[in-house]
Amino acid sequence: MSNMPTGSESPASKYRAGLPPIWADGLGRSSIRCAQALLVIALAWVILWSATRVPLVIIPVLIALILASAISPLVHWLTGHSWPRALAVLASFVAILVVFGGVITGIVFLIRSESKNLVIKADDGIDRLHSLLNDGPYPVSDSQINTIRNAVQKFITSSTFGTEALSGLRIAGEIGAGAVLMAVILFFMLKDGQAIREFLFGFLPLDHGRRAHRAAERSTVVLGGYVRGTSLVALTDGVIVGIALAILQVPLALPLGVFVFIGGFIPIVGATAAGTLAVLVALIFNGPVPALVVLIVIIGANQLEHHVLQPFLMGKVLSIHGLAILLALAAGTTLAGLIGALLAVPLTAVGWTIIKTWSGRDLPGPEPIDDSAEGAVV
Repeated sequence: MSNMPTGSESPASKYRAGLPPIWADGLGRSSIRCAQALLVIALAWVILWSATRVPLVIIPVLIALILASAISPLVHWLTGHSWPRALAVLASFVAILVVFGGVITGIVFLIRSESKNLVIKADDGIDRLHSLLNDGPYPVSDSQINTIRNAVQKFITSSTFGTEALSGLRIAGEIGAGAVLMAVILFFMLKDGQAIREFLFGFLPLDHGRRAHRAAERSTVVLGGYVRGTSLVALTDGVIVGIALAILQVPLALPLGVFVFIGGFIPIVGATAAGTLAVLVALIFNGPVPALVVLIVIIGANQLEHHVLQPFLMGKVLSIHGLAILLALAAGTTLAGLIGALLAVPLTAVGWTIIKTWSGRDLPGPEPIDDSAEGAVV
């Protein structure tokens, strides 16, 4: 009988028949798969390593991409009402700047107007905290407090603190330059996103190009839904904590509520970590009982966020297990610090969306953005 493969043989059998005997058995095929997996991992590591070497470019691009996905519905709505695209993008920019600029300006003026009273209250609060530490259930002696204070003063007057301060100035300059670059990139993504996407995907084969367009459309939906949902969740946390602080007459209730709102953009731990400052301020200025009430309010808002708001607002858009979110946060923080923590979850969601779309396993979800939209986000 002939050993030549017949037409009824499976592709796998033909593939094995074309391999040397050492690679044709199960162990050989597994070795080939392992080598392929190692090459893919090496490629991913090179990409990540390269990205972390140019954060001043990569981070503004990623932030602009996320913001463009969230703002694009407003731009589409304006263009649908006969606005020129450039004017619609510019109006969206101005609206965002007015909102954020107004909030920041109001907070600065509020802090300046209360600064004198805050200094007086802070002195009283520190004395009260000192008495609480001396006479509390776990007394802390004056010598221990002085030791901690001397250590802090020694650090402030040391060369290490000066080096850190210079580093902080350099980082502040980089943040300013990155913000300007991000604004420019965001404008062009909103204005010419479709043309940019067509250019990038034009190098792919036709079938791969179609899947890339579909993955980009679904990724835009996921990113936009994530940003808008996270904003609503963070706003709810900030309002709840801010109202509680105002009722308890804790100083700087509005700025602390805004700080909780900003912290809400870091999933799971952000709002709680930001609320720690509110608890500390309440402890210093109002005493232990109001601080305990603030702590209970923050825990309650955290539970509301995890069990009600996030499943309701982002359950269909962000289909990622909590463990995956924690691992993404840990990896993002390790690679890029605070910025990595902010970007880890949306980038993980986009990566998972691309994998599902590319492999054909994407589940029914939100309707993708119209492929014919003139300025669809990249």
